[in-house]
Amino acid sequence: MLSVSGIHTYYGAVHALKGVDLEVAQGEIVALIGANGAGKSTLLMTICGNPRPRRGSVALAGENIVGVPMYHLVRRGLAHAPEGRRIFPRMTVLENLRMGAVVADPANFDSDLERVFSLFPRLKERRDQRGGTLSGGEQQMLAIARALMSRPRLLLLDEPSLGLAPLVVRQIFSIIEEINRRDGVTVLLVEQNAYHALKLAHRGYVLVNGQITLSGSGADLLANEQIRAAYLEGGHG
Repeated sequence: MLSVSGIHTYYGAVHALKGVDLEVAQGEIVALIGANGAGKSTLLMTICGNPRPRRGSVALAGENIVGVPMYHLVRRGLAHAPEGRRIFPRMTVLENLRMGAVVADPANFDSDLERVFSLFPRLKERRDQRGGTLSGGEQQMLAIARALMSRPRLLLLDEPSLGLAPLVVRQIFSIIEEINRRDGVTVLLVEQNAYHALKLAHRGYVLVNGQITLSGSGADLLANEQIRAAYLEGGHG
C-alpha cells in the first residue's frame, strides 16, 4: 500500500529525515514511535508532499507520489488526520464532515455520514455544534471522522492521543482498531504513547533522530528491553 524508500528531508539546512525506509502493507496497522523531535510528523508530512524529500521515493499502491499535490492524493485514497486536530473551529460538526467528503461521491454522503456517526456517537449528538466548542477528545474524534469521509484506503494518524484523558485515549484506539478490522482501512499511526500504539499495531518502527533504528511486530517491540527502557518506563496506564 505504502512504500517509503531512502527518504531524505530537510528544513533549510536541518537534515530532518536521513534515509528512512518504511513499508505499510494493505490491511495493516503500522505504528511509528519515537521521542519529540525524532521526525515522526515530518515523515507523515513528507508522504503528503509538504515538505518534499530531496532524495528518495514514496509510492502509494505502486505509484510514485513525490510531487503529486495532496488533493490528488486524497482522490487516490490517502487521508491525513494531522497533529493538533486542525478542525474548522467555526464550522459545525456536520460542516466539518462535509469538508472531508468534498472529493467523495455525493451519492454516498448519507451512508458515509451514518458510518462515522456509528463509530463516533458523540459526534451525532453534537452535529450542529461548532467544532471549536467541542472537548479535546471530541475534536480528535471529529478530525478522524472528517478524514474517513473521503473514503480512504490509507489513513495517516498523527498523535491521536495527544493531550487526552486515559479513558478517551482507550476509546480512540478502540475506534482505530474497528476502522481497520471492520472497514479494512490501512493505518499508519504516529504516536508517543508507545504502549497503546504497539499493542494495537501489527508492526512497528522506531524513529530516532531522523533514522529508523528498530522494526518488528508490535508484540516483539513491546517485549524489547531497549524499547521498554526508552519508552515504557513508569508504566503505561
